Amino acid sequence: MTIDEMNEIKRKLGYTDIRIAEISGVPLSTVRKVLGGITKTPRFETLKALSDALEKSAQVPAGQDGTVTVRTAESEAPKAFSYSDSPASPIQTVREAMPAYKVKKQGEYTLEDYLAIPDERRVELIDGVIYDMSSPLGHHQIIAGQIYADLLAFISRQGGPCIPFIAPVDVQLDCDNKTIVQPDVLILCDRDKYTPQRIVGAPDFVVEVLSKSTRKKDMFIKLNKYKFAGVREYWLVDPDSKTILVYLFEQGDEIHFYSFRDKVPVGIYEGRCVIDFAPMDDFVSQLPH
Repeated sequence: MTIDEMNEIKRKLGYTDIRIAEISGVPLSTVRKVLGGITKTPRFETLKALSDALEKSAQVPAGQDGTVTVRTAESEAPKAFSYSDSPASPIQTVREAMPAYKVKKQGEYTLEDYLAIPDERRVELIDGVIYDMSSPLGHHQIIAGQIYADLLAFISRQGGPCIPFIAPVDVQLDCDNKTIVQPDVLILCDRDKYTPQRIVGAPDFVVEVLSKSTRKKDMFIKLNKYKFAGVREYWLVDPDSKTILVYLFEQGDEIHFYSFRDKVPVGIYEGRCVIDFAPMDDFVSQLPH
């Protein structure tokens, strides 16, 4: 059975990648890569497992395998997965039709819905609301990457349990199935919160580099989520105004304001780790904007 034939059966059955992984025993990430055409030379064993599972399912009368397909009122075609960037607004942004995804109201989406979204589409799930994440600009990536590099160098020198991460890494912030965020940079010191799939619980330190599409979410929605989830320190880095806002939640919501010409101390390390923004500013300022 070819990949196209597998996808056709998947479409007709209304199966999610999660469902196919369950019935075939193939890992979810592999299912997504094979059926999505990302893996150009999949293993024979993988193809056989997928082919056998889909062929067997195709022979089961509709409704007997426990699969539920959401259909429109106008036709029998399954609905597309849809979402908007605002929790208060009705669902407006419609992506290409994908029959496996169920259309829900913002606020009702869960971890299962999040995992069913293709890997190449970056989104965040916050209190059941799905937010689209547009691709970051080059200077955004340079700033986040340099902060991560400086943190990694410091942590490598001093040792200890803490681990720095750079996006994309999933963080199941509230340990429930309603919120998954992807901070630009983070430090995790409690390794019990680490799993190969995602971090479960609040990191100790989080950096978000602001962009036009994420500014409101990062400055208000995620600020409060991080605070109440137990994040100890939160940085908001604004490339447009060349400023850094540092929230020290452990110290009575203490706030510090810095510019891109400053050396900014990392509070969780009591100032022993410092991020020098001036070289970053000089480098990024030379690039086309």
